[in-house]
Amino acid sequence: MRKQFTMTKEQQDKLLEACRPLPYIIIGGMAPPSQQERANIAWRELGREMGFDGMTAQPDESNPLQFTAEVIADK
Repeated sequence: MRKQFTMTKEQQDKLLEACRPLPYIIIGGMAPPSQQERANIAWRELGREMGFDGMTAQPDESNPLQFTAEVIADK
C-alpha cells in the first residue's frame, strides 16, 4: 500500500549530502560507492527508520519534504 510520508529537514539534509559528488582517488582498484549507490543507501536507511521501502519513494511536487512510498508490511 502506498502512503504519504513527511521527512524532517535533518533527514532531507542527510539525503542531499549522500547525493553530493565526492572527489576520490582509486587506490588498489577499489572505487568508493557512486553517487547513485550512496543515494540508494540513504533512502533505504530512511525507509527502515520510517517504515517504507526506500526503493519505492516518489516525490510530492507540492512539498520537497513529502513523498509517497510503499509501506513495509510489518510496520
